[in-house]
Amino acid sequence: MKQRDTVSMPPSEIEKLLANSSKLQLATINQDGTPHLVSMFYAMRKGRIVFWTYRASQKARNLSRDPRLTCLIEDGNDYFELRGVQVTGRVTPIEDLPGVTEIGSLVAARMPSPVAADLPPEELTTALNAYVAHAAPKRVAYVVTPTRITSWDHRRLLP
Repeated sequence: MKQRDTVSMPPSEIEKLLANSSKLQLATINQDGTPHLVSMFYAMRKGRIVFWTYRASQKARNLSRDPRLTCLIEDGNDYFELRGVQVTGRVTPIEDLPGVTEIGSLVAARMPSPVAADLPPEELTTALNAYVAHAAPKRVAYVVTPTRITSWDHRRLLP
């Protein structure tokens, strides 16, 4: 058996890692063909990665020109703890305000915040809604349609 077969995660573990993480590395393609790599908060909607960004950002300009991207979600520090999912695919932009607001709300709810720990749940919801309402008109949201998913879990290499 090849090592690749040993470390690949089954679909249920891929889904769990994607559901329990909140940040990914996003690679888009610059106009000159070089990669543009950034960290992004994301959420899951109907089994798909979703994220939002400012309309004028480099990644938004890149995705309007070429909808291909790669997303990397990883976990672990030690070699035998490393695990990750790489999703290569295409994005569908969502530009209408209700759609952007929906995606923004999903993403914002998963963003860690030291302030949030001190707020009662109703105040946290109000603060997140105000943030999303303020930011959404300046943003575009995206839904990732995977064309290839690769996974690894080095914990599977341990006896």
